[in-house]
Amino acid sequence: MVIKVIGLDTAKHVFQVHGADASGRAILHKRLRRSQIPDFFSNLPQCLVGIEATQGAHYWSRVIGSFGHDVRLVAPQFVKPYLKGQKNDARDAAAICEAISRPEMRFVPQKSIAQQDLQALHRIRSRLIGCRTQLGNQIRGLLAEYGIILPLHLSEVRRQLPELFSEDHPLLTSFSRELFASLYEELCALDERIQAMEKRIQRVFANNEQCQKIAAVEGVGPLTATAMVAAVSDGKVFRNGRQFAAWLGLVPRQHSNGDKQRLLGITKRGDPYLRMLLVHGARSVVYRSAGKTDRRNLWIADKQRQLGTTKACVALANKNARIIWALLAKDEPYRVAA
Repeated sequence: MVIKVIGLDTAKHVFQVHGADASGRAILHKRLRRSQIPDFFSNLPQCLVGIEATQGAHYWSRVIGSFGHDVRLVAPQFVKPYLKGQKNDARDAAAICEAISRPEMRFVPQKSIAQQDLQALHRIRSRLIGCRTQLGNQIRGLLAEYGIILPLHLSEVRRQLPELFSEDHPLLTSFSRELFASLYEELCALDERIQAMEKRIQRVFANNEQCQKIAAVEGVGPLTATAMVAAVSDGKVFRNGRQFAAWLGLVPRQHSNGDKQRLLGITKRGDPYLRMLLVHGARSVVYRSAGKTDRRNLWIADKQRQLGTTKACVALANKNARIIWALLAKDEPYRVAA
């Protein structure tokens, strides 16, 4: 009996292995400690290994793949339908083994160390921006309790806050001025850290040909290009541009039955950060398309008339996602439509 397919249920310390032969019959059930995983797979004949795309999955895919195994990462929501009975580690591993054996199963693109480094940079920047937004909201909220109302834009907080604590404001005490001075210092520190992150992203963009190729598309800048390369550097893992757009959650949801084809709003599956960057980039293009007569902008104007501005932005984001897939999968430069 030769093991052909393995489902590996990962955890912090104890892993569950489920092995099956070519006919799909279970021939191996084994629990392993974290330190035993490399030795186990290094002594195993080459086979198909499935792992749920959860925490640490990309690390283990690289470790197990280094021994010659074909490692596939599958999204947890695609594993759940194959779970038999109540949930435990053994049944999870069996469900993973069953899921990756399906010929039409879709898999998560594996990431290299360089991709994970770049994605970590984007994640840290995104968290810092969220912290800065929270801080700005807190400053405005606290000032409102003293009867001082600041405009919503963060630039107004930066401009007006030093004036409030640098002089004897009639509505503020000396104690409150010290507090707002410390909050302003925290805001400046966050600005500096975010700028440092953005400079590092710019350096990565300047040294990466794939990023520069993607950034040639209207509505795609260094942030979007580097985030895309961090998420998926090889477009060939998707069959076509529509599958890539569906992976990003930019295609309509369906609730169809028989002859009734009902298309709803976009699915919003996949990475919300990538989708947000694509939609924001598309919005900047749509808002600047008025009066332009080239083929692309005429298409945008037609979508605006039919669907409205917001849906036109999402439609352009979908179009840009398909173009990005073509650039990554076919390794060709971007050619502007005549």
